[in-house]
Amino acid sequence: MKRALRFAAWLLFLLVLVVTGAMLVVQGRGVSARPQPSSFETRAALFLRGWLTPPMYKGLFNPVTATPENFADARQHFADHCASCHANDGSGNTEMGQSFYPKAPDMRLPRTQQLSDGEIFYFIENGIRLTGMPAWSTGTPEGEKASWELVHFIRRLSSLTPEDLAIMERFNPTSRDVFEEELRIERFLSGETSGPPVAESPAADPHAGHKPPK
Repeated sequence: MKRALRFAAWLLFLLVLVVTGAMLVVQGRGVSARPQPSSFETRAALFLRGWLTPPMYKGLFNPVTATPENFADARQHFADHCASCHANDGSGNTEMGQSFYPKAPDMRLPRTQQLSDGEIFYFIENGIRLTGMPAWSTGTPEGEKASWELVHFIRRLSSLTPEDLAIMERFNPTSRDVFEEELRIERFLSGETSGPPVAESPAADPHAGHKPPK
């Protein structure tokens, strides 16, 4: 009994040393989201993501048929809800997407494309903790159908045409300044105002009026 207690005490002591050493190594690095995660963090996060994903989702197949109508709905949905972070082409090359820790991934690459349909659906519906990915579930059959349509769309990211991307740009969110400027132009053209719209200086927000880069 004493030997077991001594062994447990040594294990606890070693654990404390390891934790203390790790804390000393990372001390002073701050909590900045600007750098890329280390390779160790990336491997650990991907392992935990796969391990913690409920097994029931991994074997799910997409119950929604891939039709042109569903593709068009998902294309608009992605442009309106997802492109601010992921870009219209799924590259993640946007101002917002590159500001996260970890940065928004390129969903055209195997890391995303090799996930099962059920896993992608699960991440859309429930989000991913400790990342910028929110949970989009509405708890309704219509919401689930929209998420399954997005799964089909994500599978086709690498084959989007210039026409697809041009259509998506019409549905990308705009800033309040851009919206108000477009409204002023519309009112002027309809005769509601007596003079042409006057462009205003950008707001204090340095990003006002800018769409995420494509």
